[in-house]
Amino acid sequence: MTRICPKCSYVRKPGDEAPEWQCPSCQVAYIKASGEPVASNHGRYGTPAAKNRNKSSGFLKWVLVLAMLGVAFFLGKPLWSGKQAPTAVVSSVQPEVTLYATEWCGYCAATRKLFEEKGIAYTELDVEKTSAGYEGHKKLGGNGVPLIVIGDEVIRGFDERALQKSLKPWFK
Repeated sequence: MTRICPKCSYVRKPGDEAPEWQCPSCQVAYIKASGEPVASNHGRYGTPAAKNRNKSSGFLKWVLVLAMLGVAFFLGKPLWSGKQAPTAVVSSVQPEVTLYATEWCGYCAATRKLFEEKGIAYTELDVEKTSAGYEGHKKLGGNGVPLIVIGDEVIRGFDERALQKSLKPWFK
């Protein structure tokens, strides 16, 4: 049975992929409530051949996306592995290291132990017992301990990776 759209007068062709209840030209729904008999494939888009074609192109798209992710993973691996080009040491003299700490703090003790194990010379200022320690800690905006100053760099809290990055050339 040939269908003609009441709105745009489009004559439906057998190869049109729009559902039976919709005009392929203007997209108006025109037989939903008409009471006419509905075909078994009513509401399904396209022919079986068109569906298979869409499935294969969808599969190829996914393969392409996965291949691109694989390439990105392979090429981006050095970026997140933490391996960086070695930085040149400007001088063989260790920068000044100041540790703002307290006697009772476990992380301060871990920082002291790391510095002693790796042979790092440092100055410790107790923020509770010395006014210089308190004032320096306050000036740096410290609200916790340990606070470590290496040259111009400030490390808040015990961060072994950051300490190693900053002091690695001087570690024993």
